[in-house]
Amino acid sequence: QVHLVESGGGLVQAGGSLRLSCAAPGRTFSSYAMGWFRQAPGKEREFVAAISWIGGSTVYANSVKGRFTISRDNAKNTVLLQMNSLKPEDTAVYYCAAGIVVPTSIQSPGKYDYWGQGTQVTVSS
Repeated sequence: QVHLVESGGGLVQAGGSLRLSCAAPGRTFSSYAMGWFRQAPGKEREFVAAISWIGGSTVYANSVKGRFTISRDNAKNTVLLQMNSLKPEDTAVYYCAAGIVVPTSIQSPGKYDYWGQGTQVTVSS
């Protein structure tokens, strides 16, 4: 079992920045793909960004490409999501996920085995 803990959410004005962090206390997840997903009220959970466990290659949703950056520090068992130029439509609960996921499925939430509790991000206009 992998227990994921997100932090870093909050309220920010449009154009501002936030950095989300996902940690797995006491557990290494260097062999897992790591993803960030988000869910706004009344909407389905959607893919935001992911990073593979081999080579650290990254994938982004078109809606965040160029604004968000995902990175991982395997030594610290931490994954970060740097979010810049935030927009009101980025408002959602953001979830961290981990799993043994092949690259072709890395955007599919159903392929991840472990999830954090979520952290709220609110962007005001």
